Amino acid sequence: MTPDRLETIIASLNHRQPDLTVLMENVIKPHNLAAVARTADSVGALEVHAITPRKSIKLSQMSAGGVRKWISVQVHADTPSGINFLKQKGYQIVATCLAEDSRDFREIDYTRPTAILVGTELEGISQQAIELADEHITIPMYGLVQSLNVSVAAALVLYEAHRQRENAGMYKQRQLDDETYMRLLFEWGHPKVAKYCQRKNIPYPRINEQAEFMEPIADSVTYTDESFADWMRKKNL
Repeated sequence: MTPDRLETIIASLNHRQPDLTVLMENVIKPHNLAAVARTADSVGALEVHAITPRKSIKLSQMSAGGVRKWISVQVHADTPSGINFLKQKGYQIVATCLAEDSRDFREIDYTRPTAILVGTELEGISQQAIELADEHITIPMYGLVQSLNVSVAAALVLYEAHRQRENAGMYKQRQLDDETYMRLLFEWGHPKVAKYCQRKNIPYPRINEQAEFMEPIADSVTYTDESFADWMRKKNL
């Protein structure tokens, strides 16, 4: 890994906002989730959540511009389980919808742990989701069209969250805990080694804050005289 690459990864980790995410309801076709994930990455989120009948939706299946390397997807089988999962982690659920009590999306405090709930293109979010959400928001519109593309709506709200968090100084100090920071530094800095360890179900070797290895991979290999770098080359890592 080049010094420039390491610097870019560290800068990104230092700006990540682990308590900001998007929950997308009734995901059938994955392309909109891919677009949402790209915007989520751009404001420093770490993951997006999908409520879907599918058993899994992987960003590798989407035209996601490489965002699958940096954003994970958590899948929930139904609306209550997805919303309750995030509520139990302390997130406020902010639903984009035309409800009687909907407020201008800029009136919400997004410096709190926040999950932005969006729905499908044609139907929006379900009545069940509206009832379970903590806040209802709307994006002011003055034309004849009553709704925006779901990925555009999510982007507008995410960048309002970005604006508020930037003004509050939340991008100036690292939000990730040490364990998560070092894990992601390893996975982003040494993706092939990380995949090898995951495939073999073995722990990651320790690295320092410059992503340099401090110990060999703990598997059944006998290192004898060969260097760790030589061993990695033989493993095509």
